[in-house]
Amino acid sequence: MERFDAIVVGAGAAGMFCAAQAGQAGAKVLLLDNGKKPGRKILMSGGGRCNFTNLYVEPAAYLSENPHFCKSALARYTQWDFIALVDKYRIAWHEKTLGQLFCDDSAEQIVALLVDECAKGGVVTRLRTEIISVERNDEGYVLQLNGETVAAKKLVIASGGLSMPGLGASPFGYKVAEQFGLKVLPTRAGLVPFTLHKPLLEQLQALSGVSVPAVIAADDGTVFRENLLFTHRGLSGPAVLQISSYWQPGEFVSINLLPECDLAAFLDEQRAAHPNQSLKNTLAMQLPKRLVECLQLLGQIPDVQLKQLNAKDQQQLVATLTEWRVQPNGTEGYRTAEVTLGGVDTRELSSRTMEARSVPGLFFIGEVMDVTGWLGGYNFQWAWSSAWACAQALAEAPTP
Repeated sequence: MERFDAIVVGAGAAGMFCAAQAGQAGAKVLLLDNGKKPGRKILMSGGGRCNFTNLYVEPAAYLSENPHFCKSALARYTQWDFIALVDKYRIAWHEKTLGQLFCDDSAEQIVALLVDECAKGGVVTRLRTEIISVERNDEGYVLQLNGETVAAKKLVIASGGLSMPGLGASPFGYKVAEQFGLKVLPTRAGLVPFTLHKPLLEQLQALSGVSVPAVIAADDGTVFRENLLFTHRGLSGPAVLQISSYWQPGEFVSINLLPECDLAAFLDEQRAAHPNQSLKNTLAMQLPKRLVECLQLLGQIPDVQLKQLNAKDQQQLVATLTEWRVQPNGTEGYRTAEVTLGGVDTRELSSRTMEARSVPGLFFIGEVMDVTGWLGGYNFQWAWSSAWACAQALAEAPTP
């Protein structure tokens, strides 16, 4: 039976970074994954360019039932620390919008960085490995794999959540937590498109592919200002993905389709200058023509000239376009979700080390726990920060 100081389960962002950091600090580390290659979700992220962090990372950008938990790790290993590592590897990057940092070339560069960092730490990596069982004894943890048995004093679960099952996502991490008596909070898809109820969906399907800047608000008052995209299933785009993490089934969202425009003032100006201009053509100066035509077919926009638009109708029109209330039917679920909300209850873990308070030597990092960031590199930064915090604990008193 081969023995290690630490076994890390999951060769994703958090698992690879944790294994590399612990290995470089002197620990003998085994990294396990059930996939054919490491970093599968990294390769898919950011349209293949990996949105690896955000310039504006702060605790307020994370959802958790224990909102203070993420503060320590984020403060100890920051976005600037990871940017410095990216720069060290001479990976060219750019800011897209709102502090989102992407590789100029390919997400493969981030995976290559992590693989190289693991190599520097002497990490033993075994892919296509199924874990049959996990047991704990006086000396630590024993894992039965498909074909061998391995043991370590410390075990790190970095197996991720349930999002993107096509990339090997599984409930493994939650099952391990429950096996050792830790609480797992209910999970649901986050950063995910909305589906719509049939009548509205059928009415809006003609708009599939149309994108507009929008401000979208949840019932709890959370607001995001980003693009909204109409799809053949419902609503997507950054604004919708962001608000989906705050939306609960049955609730409405409020959408302002003209966040850059004072619509009432604009209509008054246009009426004074062009009284005979159609309302449809006037609105098409501010909104995509397909959207205006669709809303007119639905009876949301009157088929009139500006001079015929009375004060009451204008007030109603402004409300329709700036306070559009939509009740989603649901979301597209884990299949297209970027993250999983909920997971291992962080009140069971040390915010300094990520170790389970009641189970010595058992750690959880990354998406498997109840910490979920906004869209835009925040979840990658949580992977780096939680992994780094854990690695410091793994490196303490390694086996001689």
